[in-house]
Amino acid sequence: MSCCNCNDTKIDLSLLDAVLDEYAGIPGSLITILQKAQDIYGYLPTSVIYKVADATSCTPAKVMGVATFYTQFRFKPVGKYLIMLCKGTACHVNGSDTIAKTISEELGITDGETTEDGLFSLSFVACLGCCSLSPVMMINDETYGSLTPAKVKEILDDIRHREVQSI
Repeated sequence: MSCCNCNDTKIDLSLLDAVLDEYAGIPGSLITILQKAQDIYGYLPTSVIYKVADATSCTPAKVMGVATFYTQFRFKPVGKYLIMLCKGTACHVNGSDTIAKTISEELGITDGETTEDGLFSLSFVACLGCCSLSPVMMINDETYGSLTPAKVKEILDDIRHREVQSI
């Protein structure tokens, strides 16, 4: 099955072949396949949804239904640094709205957006499970807690500085 009306023609779908071969014919493997596909591409491009559907004998609608049910799946590319800001009750009570405002002011983005340079993306999440550290955010695999606006600015400045140093 080929993907029509896709804007992701630059996607190398052959990168997914090993995953599809590994899980071929294994019932209940759709979520695992989607997770591995997202690991490969950083998100789930439309053409990948169609390829997974074809390989698993599912309809594209079923694959999308599963992928959209779980918040772990993304359908747009994200920045090199994905900021997940907790908006759960403990974080909300302890100032996550102020932290969100600080991030937005520093980066010029809000929930679901990516900076123009592709460096940062911001995603508000329901809970990170770190209530004792509230307000809390994760940037990629690193957790930052007991946040203040000043601490957030310092964290973002440190990341920017590391990026400049690596050029």
